[in-house]
Amino acid sequence: MHDSLFTTLLHWTTRSIEAAGIAAIVLGIVMATGRFALRHVVESGQDMTFQRYRGDVGRAILLGLEFLVAADIINTVAVDPTLESVAVLAGIVFIRTFLSIALEVEIEGRFPWQPRRDDQPPR
Repeated sequence: MHDSLFTTLLHWTTRSIEAAGIAAIVLGIVMATGRFALRHVVESGQDMTFQRYRGDVGRAILLGLEFLVAADIINTVAVDPTLESVAVLAGIVFIRTFLSIALEVEIEGRFPWQPRRDDQPPR
């Protein structure tokens, strides 16, 4: 009885974390789009407006990916700890890590392990 309750709680916990990840992405994109529209009107469509928009969308996606990876880890380790599920998790984490690095390069203009130059302002 306790195992079934524990498994059910973990299942709903992972689903809640996944929902938070999806919400972070969707709300982040909605907020970024609102800021983009406001900046476009106020700043008369300056060139940096689109770059800021891309950065805001990228940060929303990165935040959502962090939640989704956390949910996958909990699901694999606590709910379904089979060799197959661990292999699937490894693939998912690899792909999401690659996406995170690619988005970081797009946002910051450098790899995460490279130091920021003093003359390079954050985007």
